[in-house]
Amino acid sequence: MSTTRHAEIAGAGLGGLALAIALAQKGWSVRVHERSDDLRMFGAGIWLWENGLRSLEALGVEQTATARAKRIETMVARDQDGRPLLRRSFGTEDRLILPPRADLYDALIARVGELGVEVELRSTAIGITPRGELEIEDGKTLQADLVVAADGVFSRLREALLLTRRVDYLDEGYTRLLIPRRPDDPDTEVTEYWSGSRRLLYDPCTDDVDYVCLCCPVDDEAGRRVPVDKESWLASFPMLGGIIERIDDSGRWDRAMRVTPRAWSRGVAAIVGDAAHGQPPNLGQGANLTFQNCLALAEYLERDADVATALARWEREERPLTDHIQRWTDLYGRVASAWPDRFAHRRSQVLETVTRIPWVDRQLNKAARHRPLGAR
Repeated sequence: MSTTRHAEIAGAGLGGLALAIALAQKGWSVRVHERSDDLRMFGAGIWLWENGLRSLEALGVEQTATARAKRIETMVARDQDGRPLLRRSFGTEDRLILPPRADLYDALIARVGELGVEVELRSTAIGITPRGELEIEDGKTLQADLVVAADGVFSRLREALLLTRRVDYLDEGYTRLLIPRRPDDPDTEVTEYWSGSRRLLYDPCTDDVDYVCLCCPVDDEAGRRVPVDKESWLASFPMLGGIIERIDDSGRWDRAMRVTPRAWSRGVAAIVGDAAHGQPPNLGQGANLTFQNCLALAEYLERDADVATALARWEREERPLTDHIQRWTDLYGRVASAWPDRFAHRRSQVLETVTRIPWVDRQLNKAARHRPLGAR
């Protein structure tokens, strides 16, 4: 197969860079367009499950991205009384690792440079066609064998291709940030604390920082406030004062979104990442699915010289798992947040029973235990 095929990618986030690497490793020439002045990532942690780690390994960045990260041994959700509702253990073939997002992003940037991928900053894509044309704001129209929209949940390029079916604004949101680590902080256990409709997620991250995520309904004005209203969160989680007091004025609140496209491609144009499957972070699979789908896309393009045919097969084979996780991460958020405070104890009883059912465990962890196409 020819090694001279060319791709133009709009968006230099995690998905855009991951796909650029996957294609460049297959001999493609790749150019990535980023509208910002530089490449930077906001300060939070990121969950890398086994499927994501295997994908990153195949992209040549796994070791660099996770060099500082803590290895997680257990994950537990606890109710307002400290009672465990859900528990999951991890091993050498079923891993969860939590590096800072910036470490992962820097590893992807370095790998892009090694492979000679061209990255154009201050280059905004404003149009895309199924014929392989990418229109840039400065008036240029670029032709490629493959054009890709990796421009996020609100992708204007997805809509230019008429691929949007629905973009849903969900009823919860998240403030994600890093806090200074203390010597007595847990090293290997992720804990999600539930109190009424609020959740506080504590994640060991590196020797220097921990990752914290605060989740609340969109109508919870005090809960979504940034800088974080520490007094309000302390009232919900009085036992977590040692964590809450370390929260500074950084962080950002994002409303949960769910993207449902009509298709992942049209002609020789495709969508990846949040543009294709934006979802709430309850199962921590959004980025992992992005990595495995980008890796798989390069594999299908390697197997079939016709780009449109390869894109159709890619979606047919890979999308069912992504759609499954979208449904289950949404369900998780609804179950966690939709119970009035007076029913908190009933919620605990139900969840203790349900999460012990093997079938439920398989549905929640279906992506994490998936072996991505193209991975070792």
